[in-house]
Formats: sequence, structure tokens, C-alpha cells
Amino acid sequence: MAFISWTEQAQEDLESIAEYISKDSVKYATAQLNRFLDAVSILENHPEFGKPVPEFNHSEIRELLVGSYRIIYRIADLNNVHILTIHHSRRLLPGNLFE
Repeated sequence: MAFISWTEQAQEDLESIAEYISKDSVKYATAQLNRFLDAVSILENHPEFGKPVPEFNHSEIRELLVGSYRIIYRIADLNNVHILTIHHSRRLLPGNLFE
């Protein structure tokens, strides 16, 4: 079973997304956060579940698609997964995901 860790960036992304959605509906903000957490929980038993991120040429950098969002993560090894960022699919990914 893999240990899931969230980078500071990914935590900030969660907060920003929740804050933005909650301006219209706290209910939908909570539902969206739960969708993210449910998707990430799959990685505990199946770290390679997501597909490789096409913008990067690294097989360990993968993504899960949740609605209009991309959960970008790195498989450190089969026992450790790092959630790097949660990004809206219409925006370009930052080039500094490895920092």
C-alpha cells in the first residue's frame, strides 16, 4: 500500500479551488474536494492508475482526471506517491513541478 503525501503546492491548490467554488456554493465546493480525495485514494493500492502527463517525458509523473481538473502526481516508488498539483485542464502546467 502506497503512502500518499501532498506537496505544499497541492494543498494550496485544494484551498484555492474550494475557496473559488464556495463563492457560489459551499455544498459544491465540498463535493468537489471529496471527488479529489476519492480519486487520490485509488493511488494507495494502484499508484500507476493514472496516465503519464503528456507535457513531461517522465513515466513517474502521472495524472488523474477529475472533471475539469488534473491531479498531477509523482510515483517516488511503489510505496510513495506525491501529489504535486491540482490544475484546471484549460490552463498550462507550470514547468517547475520538479522543484
